[in-house]
Amino acid sequence: MAPARSRIEVFGQRARDFMSPRMLRAGPATPLSEAIAGLAAADASAVVVVDDAGRLVGILTEHDIARRVALRLPPETPIERAMTAPVKSVGDDDLLYRAIGRMRREGLRHMPVVDAEGRPVGMLGLHAALAAAAGRIVNQIDRLTRDDSMDGLAEVKRAQAELARDLLDDNIPAPEIQALVTDINLDIHRQLLDATIERLRAEGWGGMPVPMTMLVMGSGGRGENFLFPDQDNGFILADYPDDDHGRVDAWFIALADRFTRALDRVGFPLCKGGVMATNPLWRKTASQWREQVWLWGERRSPVAVLFADIFMDFAPAWGDPGPALQLRAEVARMLERFPALLRAMAEDETRRGVALGLFGGLKVEDDAAHPGRIDLKLQGTLPLVGATRLYALRAGVAATGTLARLEALAGAGGLARDDAEELSQAFAAVTFVLLRQQLADFHAGRLVGNHVDPGLLTKLERERLVDGLKSIDRLRKRARADFTGAFW
Repeated sequence: MAPARSRIEVFGQRARDFMSPRMLRAGPATPLSEAIAGLAAADASAVVVVDDAGRLVGILTEHDIARRVALRLPPETPIERAMTAPVKSVGDDDLLYRAIGRMRREGLRHMPVVDAEGRPVGMLGLHAALAAAAGRIVNQIDRLTRDDSMDGLAEVKRAQAELARDLLDDNIPAPEIQALVTDINLDIHRQLLDATIERLRAEGWGGMPVPMTMLVMGSGGRGENFLFPDQDNGFILADYPDDDHGRVDAWFIALADRFTRALDRVGFPLCKGGVMATNPLWRKTASQWREQVWLWGERRSPVAVLFADIFMDFAPAWGDPGPALQLRAEVARMLERFPALLRAMAEDETRRGVALGLFGGLKVEDDAAHPGRIDLKLQGTLPLVGATRLYALRAGVAATGTLARLEALAGAGGLARDDAEELSQAFAAVTFVLLRQQLADFHAGRLVGNHVDPGLLTKLERERLVDGLKSIDRLRKRARADFTGAFW
């Protein structure tokens, strides 16, 4: 495996991929002598202690044994008196790089891996994990797994840009880097949300009154974040009695307010359009979300179309993903009943052109703020994202990422395979130029945005960008004709 390829793959691997399923288990009442004998027989360094339901409640390590022996605990002493509790563990679905960073930060040689119910399913050893992340990756992991404080998470955002630059220099395709950047960003979201929930508990608000699923929308939902995306989030709350609305909604208002402000402080700007859980439009129960989706389809007003367009790339990012999957199925049923919503969305989406002039060359802006530059998000990625979304929604494709949608459309016959590959290459060409510009702006201390100076492109880069924009424009025009009947 090429070093650059292995580097990016490390950041997508899970703890379960590198854990050992072999581990010693014991109940809390197990005598110390029996546990120690079991460790010696198995040549193991730790035994996990589980309760009657199989949940992890403690761990007995060689270090614990050394300390307890020094204290001369009798052999018949129950293991629960010598074990370390509470025990630090990692979820089987947790990202490997975060587990490595935590073990290095806390000086742990091994860590139990637990499932969603807290039952141990394996043991993660630091040496085995590090074998998957050799060389300079370890330093990047250390920076990407700072403590969960505001300063620590802000440092993670800075380290993320360094990692993106290294990967781009190693010729990793920009869409793959975007996916990694998005994964890291969503991990920060989850850490902040967990911390905010605990903060509310500490302030006397109590625990979460009903289950919740956090949604992300826009580029986060598609897995296509660039360096500093603003916030696009929402909450799906489990249904609850109307009489409880004052109590329940007050709790989630407090959560949303603290959570979005925390995101803003670590580098995710507040959404200027208010697409955040602080806005009741994006904080609803499951039933209210279903009603809202159908209302957009029925009314198709300009506001309804705008909100639907923002919403359609949603994906679950925290909590039970089930409500989000159910809502995705509800969207498909609504669009089958009201296909005119797609036509209304296409009226807006396909009107936006690409950065090409009349004679097929790059068209730059002449405004005072960005003279001689191109907004490659507005006139590059968004026309492709929007047109692809329309076809994917019409075909009932559940995927939200642009490349995944193109692949699904090609597989279902909704798009010719050659066209899908050409558009995938176009997406890669545009995102490469845009990501590189953002990285250059960041490291030069400039405001990071979406405007690119075409004068800095090589001849080959310019040719690839022009070819890519031409492919995108052909799809845009085709979508406009297919969904609206207009040819200009």
